[in-house]
Amino acid sequence: MLAHHRIKKLLIANRGEIARRIHRAASGLGIETVLVVSDPDRRSLAAQEAGAVYELGGSTARESYLDQAKVIEAARHTGCDAVHPGYGFLSEDGDFAERAIAAGLTFVGPSPQSIRALGIKTAARESVSRAGVPITPGSEGGKSDQELRAAADAIGYPVIIKAAAGGGGRGMRVVHNGRDMAESLERARAEGLKNFGSESVYLEKFIVEPRHVEVQLFGDTHGNIVHFGTRDCSAQRRHQKLVEEGPAPFLDPETREKIHDAAIRAARSVGYYNAGTAEFLVRGSEFYFLEINTRIQVEHPVTELITGVDLVQLQLRVAMGEKLPMRQEEISFNGHAVELRINAEDVMEGFRPAVGTITEWRRESPVQVREECGYRAGDTIPPFYDSLMSKVIAHGTSRAEALYKLFQFLKGYTVNGVPTTIPFHAWILANRRFQEDGIDIGYVERTFTKEDAEIALALLAVDPAHRGAGFTEKVSGAEGAPDLLLTHEEGGTFLAQRLGADGSATDRLTWRRAASRARALE
Repeated sequence: MLAHHRIKKLLIANRGEIARRIHRAASGLGIETVLVVSDPDRRSLAAQEAGAVYELGGSTARESYLDQAKVIEAARHTGCDAVHPGYGFLSEDGDFAERAIAAGLTFVGPSPQSIRALGIKTAARESVSRAGVPITPGSEGGKSDQELRAAADAIGYPVIIKAAAGGGGRGMRVVHNGRDMAESLERARAEGLKNFGSESVYLEKFIVEPRHVEVQLFGDTHGNIVHFGTRDCSAQRRHQKLVEEGPAPFLDPETREKIHDAAIRAARSVGYYNAGTAEFLVRGSEFYFLEINTRIQVEHPVTELITGVDLVQLQLRVAMGEKLPMRQEEISFNGHAVELRINAEDVMEGFRPAVGTITEWRRESPVQVREECGYRAGDTIPPFYDSLMSKVIAHGTSRAEALYKLFQFLKGYTVNGVPTTIPFHAWILANRRFQEDGIDIGYVERTFTKEDAEIALALLAVDPAHRGAGFTEKVSGAEGAPDLLLTHEEGGTFLAQRLGADGSATDRLTWRRAASRARALE
């Protein structure tokens, strides 16, 4: 048990929207803040709002936010007594947590021991398996290529190769037959070495078309652990999340409670405290442990909106030695929340990361949503960090209401200067499969096309007064794309025709996946 103490000045070892979020939470508790910044972030929104700024120097993450010595020196120089790493960067580095504690700082997160135990995926699987948490059939880490090929034959294809020290979708390869194992192992090991400093990999049985469901966990240093319900994060590309929602839809009550229980048991198996997220692959009523992320998640606002709990302030309170202020039976869940990640990515070119200056950022919708931004109009998106610009989160009494609010909000939401994921979000919100049945983690990559993006943007521009079959409307195309003639036909199918320079229709694109559900969102 950690002694109760007061954090007076907090070093925020991150950037962008999460740095702003931590500052707000700390300020609400009367805690001073100091923000570390790289050279490109010296004039950022987060730097403007922080109580004080300490310049780390450098542009790349390795030169700045990942330099442990610089971050610890920043805390010492500015008189901070605690450090919050946010997510990414140093947040899941057990060595950094230990180094911060050795320097006399309160580390806002779990213990270094828990971070290490859960950071090596093979060790985490062994630990939670002993606690009775379901895991996929797989191999141990540290095996040779020959041993892994034998393990794949025993498990049965398809299998997935994973970097043992990895996360975030890096160092992963799905292998469907023995012929591809050698090349896939070589690539996975190379990615693991590049991203995590280790070429150790292991195998798991690849679950075909699962959903990605996670549980928000919280523990204190007095042995109490609770959950704050589920989230679904199945809308992904390249193993990176694009849409998150909670509670996870399309789960029967019995399976939901079993997942809650498994998450708690997994956390207890390593003596976990502070914020964490247990992730599972779910197919029907079967589910398998994936990992525990030992930090606050990007998608934590989803849980905050359905529970009314400020999770970042709770992180700070637990770090100060306080007991959790609620028991499990006192946590209530209200309505449904959905989050869209607005990334600087060109969805017309396979979600290619984009850089450049934001020339315009308008929000003209009367719909009330929560938005957390790391940038503003006039800012330049640098090439050195991830592509997240903003998070848009809507809450409704039902899932349908939350989806409706987001679609209406996007109608008046404009970002120019850099391509964004807005066209994708318009498509997924109007997608019948997503609305009615839910999707699996591979659905977006199997299904989403450039044409879908063009027509989804056209749907956002359609006059909502048109509701009957047979209406036709000319709509401006996405940047760099032709204008469209959009017609709503009988049976709920949208017919889109590209228009040439002379205004004549050049070809036909029938968007069958949205069907009449898209009209319902107008």
